[in-house]
Amino acid sequence: MLTQAQKGAVFYALHTRESAFIIPNPWDVGTARLLAHLGFEALATTSAGYAFSVGQPDNAIGLEETITHVAAIASATDLPVSADLENGFGDDPESVAQTIKLAAQAGLVGGSIEDVSDRIHCTVYELGHAVDRIRAAAEMVLGLPFRFTLTARAENYVVGKPDLNDTITRLQAYQAAGADVLYAPGLTTKDDIAAVVRSVDRPVNVVMGLQGVQLSRASLSAIGVKRISVGSALARAALGAFIQAAREMCERGTFEFANEAVSYREITNLFETTSSAHGQRQ
Repeated sequence: MLTQAQKGAVFYALHTRESAFIIPNPWDVGTARLLAHLGFEALATTSAGYAFSVGQPDNAIGLEETITHVAAIASATDLPVSADLENGFGDDPESVAQTIKLAAQAGLVGGSIEDVSDRIHCTVYELGHAVDRIRAAAEMVLGLPFRFTLTARAENYVVGKPDLNDTITRLQAYQAAGADVLYAPGLTTKDDIAAVVRSVDRPVNVVMGLQGVQLSRASLSAIGVKRISVGSALARAALGAFIQAAREMCERGTFEFANEAVSYREITNLFETTSSAHGQRQ
């Protein structure tokens, strides 16, 4: 089994390769083990996916529960895990630094910090304050005894402020403050993504899985993207199939959905394999 230091080194090295790697987002231990079994090289948690799994909207889960959740994901496989740490669970830089410390103690080797106060009011932090928060996180990372990859997120597009110039300005400032990876979720065009990549000299993460946005790993690699995540898309795909099946039963009284379901034997065999492999590594 890899040590946390080894996982940290492996995870950072993935960002230095010529082509982009896909980092999928499990929402529980089962999906984490399935993704590891299928051959992915690293995992990232999803705040929305986890919240949905416990019957809550995104951004409704507090720090303590989040840390417990991401610790479970980190210990579920031997893969490096980065976490969606939302806005660091506090407005002040000290809270962000403390969240990074707790994430590292939970077994993570990476984490992302957003530059918004909350989703309800969609308030993007003033740039100077946002930079101070990333700088505090980066300083905490420097004090860790292993390589922790810090991702800084510019949330303009997510909160309905599609200002590419401001987004680039923010990402450049977060780079200067010590972020290892830069991320502007909500970008939907190849040209905008390419503009972001050209504007910085850190690895860029892009999220796919948005409806109507279909850019392949090959096309994203060609413009210099280093990491591709899918956010809550896997969780939403699973919930979409669940809702469609439930509606079929409720509205039509039929059960055709079961024809598309993975077989009981196949899923049992997969979990027997993943559980056995995990036990051997421990």
